[in-house]
Amino acid sequence: MVGRKEEIAVLNELYNSTNAELVAVYGRRRVGKTFLVDETFGEKITFRHAGLSPAGENGRGLLQEQLNSFYESLTMYGMEECEKPKSWFDAFLLLKKHLQNTDTGGRQLVFIDELPWLDTPRSGFIRAFESFWNNWGCHRRNLMVVVCGSANSWIQDKLINNRGGLYNRLTYQMKLTPFTLKECEEFFISKGFKYSRYTIVESYMVFGGIPYYLNYLDKRKSLAQNIDSLFFAKHAVFRDEFNRLFESIFTGAEGVKDIVRLLYKRNAGFTRKEIVQHLNISDGGKLSRDLNALITSDFVIKYVPFSLSKRAEHYKLTDPFCLFFLHFVDGQTKLHEKYWEQNAGTQMVVTWRGFAFENVCFNHVEQIKRGLGISGVVTSTSAWSKKKDDEEGLQIDLLILRNDNVINMCECKFYSDIFAVDEAYYRKILGKTEMLLEAVPRKTAVYSTLIATYGLKQNEYSSAFINVVTLEDLFN
Repeated sequence: MVGRKEEIAVLNELYNSTNAELVAVYGRRRVGKTFLVDETFGEKITFRHAGLSPAGENGRGLLQEQLNSFYESLTMYGMEECEKPKSWFDAFLLLKKHLQNTDTGGRQLVFIDELPWLDTPRSGFIRAFESFWNNWGCHRRNLMVVVCGSANSWIQDKLINNRGGLYNRLTYQMKLTPFTLKECEEFFISKGFKYSRYTIVESYMVFGGIPYYLNYLDKRKSLAQNIDSLFFAKHAVFRDEFNRLFESIFTGAEGVKDIVRLLYKRNAGFTRKEIVQHLNISDGGKLSRDLNALITSDFVIKYVPFSLSKRAEHYKLTDPFCLFFLHFVDGQTKLHEKYWEQNAGTQMVVTWRGFAFENVCFNHVEQIKRGLGISGVVTSTSAWSKKKDDEEGLQIDLLILRNDNVINMCECKFYSDIFAVDEAYYRKILGKTEMLLEAVPRKTAVYSTLIATYGLKQNEYSSAFINVVTLEDLFN
């Protein structure tokens, strides 16, 4: 398996322990949670079941369908046929009996995928699951239960932060995040692709580090041909992926999609108050749950723009797939089948790549820190856009705020060659540095930092930058 080395090691350690284990694996939809569990344990799984998607259901009959499906999974794993369960208490009683009947003294591994989907309205699922674990499972030293789900807010509320019967019952929680650029490179090499690192970064701008999406790429095609095939061709696989993505996770997905579409419109993001005003929605619990779910699923980050107070927290869309889809596909009634091949060199796409590369950098701050030699320094990240004297504001792509009284003021440049600074750009960097120095304590130093694909060309203006980070560092 590509990547996930630490996760595999942890799961195997938990499997080999002599204690009962209740493990939650969660993360963005399509990130590879099920694949990780399957590849790690394979034939070691004693019983597995996956919840039925509630998407498009009106709720009537869904509980019984979930129970019937659970019963069928039990029979597939050797349970003798009996009366079908009428409640989740009945269903977990059948599971307990099945595990007791098949217990040979070795490790028993139960894997329940898409657990949040089982918790249909008024189903009593959580109380039954609590009873299963608290009254029986946690006392079986050879039992390991692994649960997965893409509805991350449900996992957090009902399992991780549960204040009821499941309080502090999880023995381990594992959040699976998208691949880094390095892991994407390992994936492409394992599949026989000949993509350069420059091209891999371009692919990340479109697909993020989502293994499910990367699996659709054809090594016989260029990246541009793959993008056309997957987004712009007739019956393209990802033409409706944006809708499927959110409808499979959220109840009331239209409201969540409205938030995502709004956040897309401004690179710096929006405050909560602005979201409420622009969408004309209530500033209540549902908005809190939706925003938290978007953050925990790695679609959105919450940050405080530099020089503003904590009350000015912004929500910024950072999921590459959503950003690409909303920029080029969403709302388009007619899409040319070779759109990307024919427009890849246009100014519109070049401009988009610039913003997309900033997002790549936001998603690889730890790699940037290693490139700067400050891995051990405590930092936070931000961006800054400020107007001065009614003149055009100066934007800073990325700020790394360090607790050693240094700020790395980062400029992100996605170029196909070595980046060269001219006189006009040199003066622009000096202006940004001076403006930033006015806003920080006197003891703080500002290090102008270039993050560029192939580095910095040495000339009379290259002293504009103190530090330089390249693709080599981003792939570290």
